[in-house]
Amino acid sequence: MSAYVIRSGDRAAFIAGLRELADFLTTNPGVLVPRNPSFGVLIDASDPAARREGLEYAAAPLGVPVEDLGEGYYDARRSFGPIAYSFIAIPPEERQ
Repeated sequence: MSAYVIRSGDRAAFIAGLRELADFLTTNPGVLVPRNPSFGVLIDASDPAARREGLEYAAAPLGVPVEDLGEGYYDARRSFGPIAYSFIAIPPEERQ
C-alpha cells in the first residue's frame, strides 16, 4: 500500500462538466471568464518522501517534472492555454 493518498474525483463527471462549461461559455459570450484559472489535485502524505513519490506518480501522465518548492511543498503543473492543471503536495501541518 502506498504511503500517500491522492484525492481525486469522478473522472467522467469532471470531463462532462468541463464540456458543459465550455459549451455554456461559447453560447453566452457576455459571461466573464477568469484570467488564470486552474484545477488542482491534492496529494496527501505526512512523509516528505511519500508526498514527492505520490506527486511523481500523479504527474507522470502529464509529462511534466515535479518542482520542489521548499519546506515540504511540491508542485507539478501543465498549462492548456491559460488554464493550469496541477498536482500539489502540501505538508500536513499546513492542511487545516
